[in-house]
Amino acid sequence: MSPLSEDQATPTVRRLEDLPPAAQRALAEAEARRAEIDARQQAMAREIDGRGGLDPARYDDWEIKGIACDF
Repeated sequence: MSPLSEDQATPTVRRLEDLPPAAQRALAEAEARRAEIDARQQAMAREIDGRGGLDPARYDDWEIKGIACDF
C-alpha cells in the first residue's frame, strides 16, 4: 500500500492565476519572445535546396535537435 493517500497521489494542476505576479510576468514575456521568433521565422524567405526544417540560428545560436552547439 502506498504511504500517500488517494488525494495526495493525484497531482495538483496550477493555474496561471495561482502563480505569483513575477512568475506570471515571466511566462508572458517568454510567450511574447516565442511569438516574435515565430513571426520572424515566417517572414524569412524560403530557402531553396537547403537543409530542410527550421532555421538552425532562429534563437540567435546554432542548434541541432534543440541543443545549442558550436559547429
